[in-house]
Amino acid sequence: MQIDVAVIHGPNLNLLGTREPGVYGSQTLAEIDTQIMSGARELGLAVTIAQYSGEGEIVDAIHAAAHNARAIVINPAAYTHYSVAVRDAIAAVAIPTIEVHLSNTAAREEFRSIGITSAVARGTIGGFGGYSYVLALYAVAQLLGR
Repeated sequence: MQIDVAVIHGPNLNLLGTREPGVYGSQTLAEIDTQIMSGARELGLAVTIAQYSGEGEIVDAIHAAAHNARAIVINPAAYTHYSVAVRDAIAAVAIPTIEVHLSNTAAREEFRSIGITSAVARGTIGGFGGYSYVLALYAVAQLLGR
């Protein structure tokens, strides 16, 4: 089945709501997923959403999206900063990828200021909590000519 957007959540995002709420807020991943689905409906986009902790699982999800989606919205989480495998998977697929982050990674620890996956994404949106994903859907809608 062809979908418009594959939303991929990375490691530790399943702990949202209790994980460092001062940094990531109090929204749970389920609440963010609801927000994504609502935004997708408003934009007329068909989406799938999945969360993976393993690097290989994320790479597999990116590869699968290349065959059944028109775009990817991904929060690679910690893999943003060091995963050559996730970076190469994004670079290898021929569909646009928008990277999202809940926090403003540039305003955090120095090691978070470098995002090797960001360099191969079409664009990056961060610092708006769960709404970063909705903003990414707006970007995808524009890229898809909606």
